[in-house]
Amino acid sequence: MRLSDLLMPTLREVPAEAETASHRLMLRAGLIRKLAAGVYSYLPLGLRSLKKVENIVREEMDRAGALELLMSALLPAEAYRASGRWDVFGPSMFKFKDRGGRDFCLGPTHEELFTQAVADNVHSYKEYPKILYQIQTKYRDEARPRFGIVRSREFVMKDAYSFDLDDKGLDISYKKMYEAYCRIFDRLGLDYTVVDADSGAMGGSGSQEFMVKSPVGEDGIAYCEKCGYAANYEKAECVVMPRKFDEGSFDIEKIETPDVHTIDELVEFFGAKPYMFAKTIIYTADGKTVAAMVRGDREINEIKLKNVIGASDDLELAPPSVVREVTNAEVGFAGPVGLKIDVYADSEVAEMKNFIIGANETGYHYKNANINKDFTPKAVVDIRTVAEGDDCPRCGGKIKTAQGIEVGHIFKLGTKYSKALDLNYLDENGERKTVIMGCYGIGVTRCLAAAIEQYHDDNGIIWPVSIAPYQAIVIPVNAAQEEQYKTAERIYEELKKRGIETLFDDRDERAGVKFKDADLIGIPVRIVVGKRCGDGIVEYKLRTEDKPEEKTVENAVKDAEEYIKSAVRG
Repeated sequence: MRLSDLLMPTLREVPAEAETASHRLMLRAGLIRKLAAGVYSYLPLGLRSLKKVENIVREEMDRAGALELLMSALLPAEAYRASGRWDVFGPSMFKFKDRGGRDFCLGPTHEELFTQAVADNVHSYKEYPKILYQIQTKYRDEARPRFGIVRSREFVMKDAYSFDLDDKGLDISYKKMYEAYCRIFDRLGLDYTVVDADSGAMGGSGSQEFMVKSPVGEDGIAYCEKCGYAANYEKAECVVMPRKFDEGSFDIEKIETPDVHTIDELVEFFGAKPYMFAKTIIYTADGKTVAAMVRGDREINEIKLKNVIGASDDLELAPPSVVREVTNAEVGFAGPVGLKIDVYADSEVAEMKNFIIGANETGYHYKNANINKDFTPKAVVDIRTVAEGDDCPRCGGKIKTAQGIEVGHIFKLGTKYSKALDLNYLDENGERKTVIMGCYGIGVTRCLAAAIEQYHDDNGIIWPVSIAPYQAIVIPVNAAQEEQYKTAERIYEELKKRGIETLFDDRDERAGVKFKDADLIGIPVRIVVGKRCGDGIVEYKLRTEDKPEEKTVENAVKDAEEYIKSAVRG
């Protein structure tokens, strides 16, 4: 492709709206353009890279024995109502009525529709197992779309679903998809970590996420370098960390604490360590009000708490009016003693002695509180967020934490959807049984952003060769100089002949502009034709390296071909 023919609207200025490297560079390199909050168009360079991700995903899914199909994105409500998710998705689902008044949505995910398709078309045990997948646009009305295509309202996703006769079959399908995902992310050039995860609204038992470590990731990862344990914050098990408390159990005592609300203020007031406090937070979920307790230096993990409670809707911090109603105090003075609502205490609270809590009276706290003496929680359970330096739940080593971008997620769904939608089969004895399902998703568009987050510098994108929009670029320093232009064109044609996707910068621009654009859009190999072309010498530079080197024309072409084909093969 000649750059004079290409639509490549690069930007010199950093867009004010862009907060992350991937968002800034995708806009600056002319890969995408914003239509509305969380909605983007893909321009030619962006679309080429997106299609390459799709093709790698498709090749590995086919290799694993999955069958591709394509579902509608415009979906009737009935299947989602049957599974109970029409209400669970809440405002994140784009819902509307057709002219006949029938409820529809734009598909946020397709478990129900795939289940229905198999229920309608597969009946005998002899026709199983099946793994079906599609690569399609999904729609979710994100409350806070951000970071460009990392969290958008319209995105391309590969979703696959396995259908097996029993749990043993599901294990086999799950392993196939796990291995396919590893091959996909290896070929995409991503540095990823597989972590245990929460199944969330998708339901099911086993669940793992494929995470790309990035400081702008919205998900927390806890991992142990000693044994390889890894989980996201929602799933990471927390070991009770021992702390020295006063021996014995003292009598509870009410202390006046005027204008003291936060843990920092309480630490200063009492002259105690943060771990000597237990904070009580009031939540609402499913129309019910509950209290959760963690040590003063810990944070409540709302996903864990939601799962313990069995709430179908998201937890929300109770508004001040509700806090006043259940505690008879202003916010900041809640405690477990005398509460008429369910109290869930973190496991560490059960190990504490003579700790400080709110007294459910404005301006007062209790000291010397003890569990099962002064109050009895409904349950003692792990509901806190893991922290750097915690003990590993597997080997006792020290936990490290990082932020990550989720690019893939695999679930063992079990019978959640097959039961709801009557997906059954007749076994060899004519007995009706329920199909066992798995679900496997990859954020195709998000993979592009994750790659850029991992691979960029001050000059622009550094694409992995496998998903670069073009693999090489040939630049004549002075396009008006006939010998330079013809040599560059000859190299361009030779690379194309060898199957290398090549750009030819034939524009009438200064050399510096051409170099900046090549770096910005991240082309892996750059061949520059300058004054020494008469001697058969050109400059050869990889995007991953700082300095170019001189090569003969023949060696530059040969080395480019070898480097690119080797990188694509992996």
